[in-house]
Amino acid sequence: MSVLDKVSDALKGVLGQGGAAEGPALISAVLGKTDLGGMQGIVAKLQEGGLGTQVQSWLGDGKNLPISADQIRSALGDTHVQQIAQHLGLPVDAALKLFSEHLPTAVDQASPTGTLQSA
Repeated sequence: MSVLDKVSDALKGVLGQGGAAEGPALISAVLGKTDLGGMQGIVAKLQEGGLGTQVQSWLGDGKNLPISADQIRSALGDTHVQQIAQHLGLPVDAALKLFSEHLPTAVDQASPTGTLQSA
């Protein structure tokens, strides 16, 4: 099992049953170590990068729209992507894959009323 698989499985466990508070906190903690400044920062950056439709689906009721690793890379830029990868201890492509898989659920769980809650 690769490091990416281990991190992904851990996030799935946290974001799955009973992890409504821990999943967003875990992703927010990683983001807090970057210049993005937490979950609010990445949401704002993604919206500025033209991904407002996806972000709104995560904040609102209903199905969460997916986001690709390339969309995240494009919206965040190399500096932020490299910071995320560094703090996860993963190569950039692996970190982007992990975030594309888990960020929609984490934002959804961090916004039960349609607005991001403070971590």
